[in-house]
Parts: sequence; structure tokens; C-alpha cells
Amino acid sequence: MTLVQDYLSKLTLQTYEDKIGGLCCVKPHPNFSAEQDAAAIETAIKTKGVDENTILNILTKRSNAQRQEIATAYQKRTKKELGSALKSALSGNLETVILGLLKTLPQYDASELKASMKGLGTDEDTLIEIVCSRTNDELREINQAYKEMYKTELEKDIVSDTSGDFRKLLVALAKGKRDEKISIIDFEKIDQDARELYEAGVKRKGTDVQKWITIMTEGAIPHLQKVFERYNCYSPYDMEESIKKEVKGDLENAFLNLAQCIRNKHQYFADKLFDSMKGKGTKDKLLIRIIVSRCEVDLLQIKREFRKKYGKSLNSCISQETKGDYQKALLNLCGDD
Repeated sequence: MTLVQDYLSKLTLQTYEDKIGGLCCVKPHPNFSAEQDAAAIETAIKTKGVDENTILNILTKRSNAQRQEIATAYQKRTKKELGSALKSALSGNLETVILGLLKTLPQYDASELKASMKGLGTDEDTLIEIVCSRTNDELREINQAYKEMYKTELEKDIVSDTSGDFRKLLVALAKGKRDEKISIIDFEKIDQDARELYEAGVKRKGTDVQKWITIMTEGAIPHLQKVFERYNCYSPYDMEESIKKEVKGDLENAFLNLAQCIRNKHQYFADKLFDSMKGKGTKDKLLIRIIVSRCEVDLLQIKREFRKKYGKSLNSCISQETKGDYQKALLNLCGDD
């Protein structure tokens, strides 16, 4: 069974409700017909000037599993890959969104990770964001997709593209070894981890980075949220302030992203989305990556956090910062305001 088949076998309607609890903005389309959608897309591609509106309205209003079925139906119908056909027909940011939607979520994350380490230099921000924010299951599927797509291990590429403690932190995160079991709150363990974080950093000269890595990459998220609260009883600085004082560069950036994800992952993504659209110009790559990767996971909750913190809706910001069919595609993925 291929990775795509394995992935699709899990994406039943029931799985949607069980896995994401109604926090997604894109859901399976009722009365779905992969053959009809494939035919409509074929016609839209052949239309003089390309009917982009039809293409985006179909692909942004279907679930990921349904898009995979459309791609299969299209290939069966035309003997061409849908991705290749759309790559030739579309351009710019709209092309980036639509091609991203054609991948399964693990394939999409894997392709973003590969792109972040391709060629000269490394896009540390993308690398950090993905490995800091994905669950154990998501990381397992990403690692599997990465190996299938690029014939090499994700960890191997991370090791070759990074160095030092930064490398150690990313590798530890990419392994997906975090405790995700629901358990009784262990107040003694909370106190122990808080004290050890303090003693490994602020209290001593130099930082025991490996201790920080072990605690922050292996502990359960609810547990670590309590640890961060307890940490304030030992340290005059909160965890984020301590990170800024103790480490610098890419390692500081990675630990800060990780701490923010631990405290509130939905707010973390809301902040990233706000940053992508503030100031002069839009960071389209960041905006697209978060919308595409979270629209079938938890974008509804991210939108709530966005409005709560910034006093305006994500949709209104996208409307102000983007235009044309690219704007329509993003707004479709975001759902109603």
C-alpha cells in the first residue's frame, strides 16, 4: 500500500470529526463526484485564457481525500497528471496554493521541509515551524512521505543542513517522541522539570542545552504548560525571557517557536499569520503554507485566536493584503468569517 493509499484510508468522514473535532474550515463536499470534477477541471484548463475561477472553486471546496480522488479521475480521463496540467495552466501565488492542495498533508509538509533545505542556505524559519508544531502521528507520516518522495531520511537532511545544538533540537523534534498520553497531573514531576529547566539555564553559568531539549521535546504539552507556570516560581524570568538570555541565533529562534507552540499552538499560528501580512508587502509563502496546512486541521480555532488578539478577522486581513483569484482561493479555504 502506498503512502497516499494509507493516508486516504484514514480520512473517512468519521475520521474528520474524531480527529479534528470540527476545527477545520474545509470539509468533505456533499454529493461529491470525482469524475464530474475532473471533467470540469479539464474543460477549465482547455478554455482560452484558462477558467481559473472554476479550478479554484472546485479544489478549494473539496477535502484533501476528495482532491486525491479528483487527481486519480483526471489522470484516468486524460492520461496526464493533474498537478502537471495545473502547473502549466496557472501561475504565481494561485499556482502555489492549488499545487499545495493537491498533495496529501504529509506530502505537503515534506515538500516544504525539502524546499527549506534545498540549494544554498537553509530556510530555518520553515524548518523550525513545521517540526515544532506537528504531533507525533503527523511527524511519523511526514517522515514516511519524505522518504517515499525523496529517497532519503528527513533526519539525514536535517543533520547535513544544520549544526550544533540547533541540529540536536531539530532532530529530537523530528523524531516525534513526545509523550502524548492523557495522564493524571503529576505535580512532583511538574516541579522537578521546572526546577531542572531553571538549574540548566538561568541559575548556572552557561546553559545545559541538552537538558532543555530533553524536557521540551519529550514532555506532554499539558504537562509542559504547567511546567512553564511553575518555572516562574524559580526564575525571575519567564521561559521565553530565559531563552533570550541563554541562547542566541537559530537555537534561540527554535526554542522560542517551540515554547510558543507549547503554550498555545493556535495563537502561535495566529501570530504567524498576522506577521505574514503586517508592514509593507505580504509574506505570501508563509501565509500560503499556514492556510494550506491548517485548513483541514484547526484553522477555525486559529481564526478565533486571531480575532481575539488582533481585534479583526483573518478574512478581512487577507482581503486587504491579497487580490484576484489568489485572494478567492485563500478566502475559500478560510471559510465564512
